Amino acid sequence: MGKKILKTLKYKDIGSIGVGAMIVFIAMVLVAGIAASVLIQTSTKLESQALATGQETTAEVSSGLEVVGIEGYNMSGKIQFLAIIVRARAGSSDIDLNTTVLEITDSVTKNFLNQNPNNYTAQASIGGNLFDGAFYPNLNTDFGVIVLEDADGSCSSGTSAVINSGDYVVLTVNTYQCFDEGFDPRDDVWGLVIPEEGSPGVINFQCPASFTETVVELQ
Repeated sequence: MGKKILKTLKYKDIGSIGVGAMIVFIAMVLVAGIAASVLIQTSTKLESQALATGQETTAEVSSGLEVVGIEGYNMSGKIQFLAIIVRARAGSSDIDLNTTVLEITDSVTKNFLNQNPNNYTAQASIGGNLFDGAFYPNLNTDFGVIVLEDADGSCSSGTSAVINSGDYVVLTVNTYQCFDEGFDPRDDVWGLVIPEEGSPGVINFQCPASFTETVVELQ
């Protein structure tokens, strides 16, 4: 009788151990599956973020504007019109001038100017006079656009002023409105032409000690 009871207990113990092992195994499988799912989601998210960051970094490095030159129009001993010639950097993506900000200061006053769609001048309409007063905004918050070179017609109007590789445009600033009737001799002027994406163009010059010419090369 005692042997039968002992044998029965052993069988019951074996059964209990088997069920327990199965429960532990299933739990381990479930935990491993959940952990794997979390790792896959995390790695996918990190991959997407890394790809987006890489694209943004590439755009920031390769895109942007370059200031080719700056000329001023002398009237009554002051620079009253400013013509800033810019182009897209080599390899740059398209740059929308409608979203470009022109920051400029003369050490006393700082202005942030936006493109005025009404002050747009096509290449065929320049008429040989870059400093025609009609090309320059009458507000101290705006800059205008004059197209010098645009082979593909991307900068077709004031509301569609987009430049790309090979395009040259002039950003026109009415310094009479922005800076106490214009720049005086020896004024230090600096600023940035800031596109929506990419590196900005740099403005940095000092006005000559005297203005002896009507058109003055500044930078």
